[in-house]
Amino acid sequence: MTQPIAWPNPKRALVAILRGVKPDEAESIVGTLIENGFELIEVPLNSPEPFVSIEKVATRFGKEALIGAGTVLTPADCARVADVGGRLMVSPNVDADVLATAVARGMVTMPGVFTPTEAFLALRCGASALKFFPASVLGPSGIAAQMAVLPKRVVVGAVGGVSDKNLADYVKAGVRAFGLGSSLYRPGMTADEVRATARASVRAYDEAVAGSAG
Repeated sequence: MTQPIAWPNPKRALVAILRGVKPDEAESIVGTLIENGFELIEVPLNSPEPFVSIEKVATRFGKEALIGAGTVLTPADCARVADVGGRLMVSPNVDADVLATAVARGMVTMPGVFTPTEAFLALRCGASALKFFPASVLGPSGIAAQMAVLPKRVVVGAVGGVSDKNLADYVKAGVRAFGLGSSLYRPGMTADEVRATARASVRAYDEAVAGSAG
């Protein structure tokens, strides 16, 4: 088996989930996010022409941020993401074939899990990090309970219902990576509007991490 790619070490482990972004606006939105502290960008494949957006963004910002796709459900789609320059593969579930494809293509992976069974399966399949989804259902305490049995090295992320308003609760539980969707970006938002939500998210993350360290 090809060696899985380790989760990167960005200044802030915040994944921007741009569900619904269109190719003609993707570059301006992503540029704004990067300028305001985001280094991990996900374009879900149920967005309009997602591969066009990913290729545009990866070509322009691939050296500044980790660009890739979310809602990756098949090996073929995973391979296509890699073909257009995507290096991040995020999925809502654990699919061994999708993960094998991603690992073979040298992609950073973050599959969605909800139970210890799924978490350990994902790790066995070479996941770079785990995406507990939907985090709003598990809550910080539910994720923390599962973290108690996971290897300490595992990067645990929370996605689904996480925003700048409750991020600190997850940080207190030991979560360090977050996927931010509708609280950060919704279809139709302008770059200026995204700038405001990005700054609020970064500020909340920095304050939460500083508070937990103290």
